[in-house]
Amino acid sequence: MAATLYHRFFEECNPEDYDHYLIAATCLYLAGKVEENHLKIRDIVNVFHKAVHPQLEPLDLADEYWLLRDSIVQCELLLLRVMKFQVSVDHPHRYLLHYLKSVQDWIAPDILAKLPLFRTCWSLLCDFYHLPSCLRYKPQHVAVAIIYLALECYGVTVLYNNDAVLRWHDTFCEDLGKDQLWKIMEDILSVYDAELLEN
Repeated sequence: MAATLYHRFFEECNPEDYDHYLIAATCLYLAGKVEENHLKIRDIVNVFHKAVHPQLEPLDLADEYWLLRDSIVQCELLLLRVMKFQVSVDHPHRYLLHYLKSVQDWIAPDILAKLPLFRTCWSLLCDFYHLPSCLRYKPQHVAVAIIYLALECYGVTVLYNNDAVLRWHDTFCEDLGKDQLWKIMEDILSVYDAELLEN
């Protein structure tokens, strides 16, 4: 949720005009409120401070703490205004779990026992949130693309997929064409390309 808010904010605003750490901390704080998993602002301030100044101790309740705290609160109002108070998000995570449970029944149990398919799909999805391209697609399409990519990586085919009237992914999303499916998978893989370029 926080990553989605972060990317949505920078779709509307120039990244050079804002402190990325402050926006990220505010997105964490706001995401906690939206998902009804409230985070203490003191914890957010401490994590923010430790990320920016890894060598320093957590802040005491002094002037610097209150300045950072007030900055996050003010930035939260900015985020809400920029997003026009539309902060609820339909995540691919819930579709991913549902689809995986269904696909699991279509794959031989001995193959599934050998592969960390669920963990791989979850990791791919979490990594996909590192880039703003995660906002371009419907959550259902992202979930299907994640599963398809994981199956391709492991070389697993869904039984009777080629003989069926509908392929397994068409049963979940009739409006997802093969070209778009491949485009989403390319965007997912581009996360790892970006990581390689940074190192």
